[in-house]
Amino acid sequence: MANVIPSPAHVASSHAMWHWATPQAQRVLATGDLGKILRFHRAVHGINQTTLGRLLGYDKTYISMLELGKRTLDDVGSRRQVADRLRLPPHVLGVTDPADADHRAMLQFGESTVRLAEIARQSGHADQAVAELWPLVARLEARLQDRHTERDVLRLLAHARAGLGVALGNVLPEERLSTAAHWTAKSLDIALRFQDPAFSCEALRMHGNELRKARLRGAAVNRLQHAAALAPTPKARAAVLPLLARAAGTLGDCRLFDTVMRETDALLHEVDHTSLFNPYALHEIRLRGLISTGRTHTAIGLIDDRPAPSIRVSPQWHVIAQITVANVQLLASDRSGARQSLESAIGEATSQRLPQQLQRVLRAAGDQLPDTHAHATHALDQLRRDMAA
Repeated sequence: MANVIPSPAHVASSHAMWHWATPQAQRVLATGDLGKILRFHRAVHGINQTTLGRLLGYDKTYISMLELGKRTLDDVGSRRQVADRLRLPPHVLGVTDPADADHRAMLQFGESTVRLAEIARQSGHADQAVAELWPLVARLEARLQDRHTERDVLRLLAHARAGLGVALGNVLPEERLSTAAHWTAKSLDIALRFQDPAFSCEALRMHGNELRKARLRGAAVNRLQHAAALAPTPKARAAVLPLLARAAGTLGDCRLFDTVMRETDALLHEVDHTSLFNPYALHEIRLRGLISTGRTHTAIGLIDDRPAPSIRVSPQWHVIAQITVANVQLLASDRSGARQSLESAIGEATSQRLPQQLQRVLRAAGDQLPDTHAHATHALDQLRRDMAA
């Protein structure tokens, strides 16, 4: 299919909608100069002083004097009206009143909600994270529909969308994981407009991982490679590389998998690794990648080198690792060990409400462990009933 090139009108319209999020807009807003702000708004929207005057309720002459600094808006009511018509928070024009206090309170509440949701997800309560983030995203989406595209609100919305997508990526069954990728994609749509490498890197990292889970492997590798290229610090790059290694493994790209794992090992000796990517988690990624790239014997040889689980590993990683280890144990004809690993995974996946991990258990058990397969089937059916209730 040929690439579709958007029309100039469409590009201008899209840019105008998001113009307050751009670095150029931030420089203009930081001056607090109403004249500069009005000129910037006109330039972005391609409108003249007459049109802007109609929007703000003034004639062309008065707009001209405001832009030249020959007149000022000294009363709070007029400045609040201009802020509302330009879709700006009132404090940008020097207005500090209850409306602005509500705006700041909304941001503080939203940022706290995103942080607490992430703590809940990392603690094995992704369903609680989803419940916290849905209302916040809905509220911020409503502001976006009303064309309020202030930079701080957009940044919060991007973080909330990404958090919602990642949390859904834990609690949804495999056949619905495209929904999780949908939300992280919506986060990425905003992040890329900020022209901030760290912000874009984070959004690409989360979206790439959800694409992998949704089995869009090539797209996942592409996004994660982009994230690694944008990473502004070694620590940020170290957060991306394990996910890239996993995606490369699922794609069957042996060469890329090995290259990325070598760099990951080196980086994690140089930087403070996060709670997610420590030796325990990396061992699981390495085992799964070796199996996916056809190196079963190497994986079997590494199974007994498992690092001890750390309290810093999120509960879901214990489930993920147990299932991967069981796959290797079955390849080594250790049915007893595999059964024990999978039964433990079933219990933890059930308590944490992780349907996709139960689906992984079903595939791992297959025909070799019929009792375990039946147990996982029952647990998955019960979990689906509970989630539908």
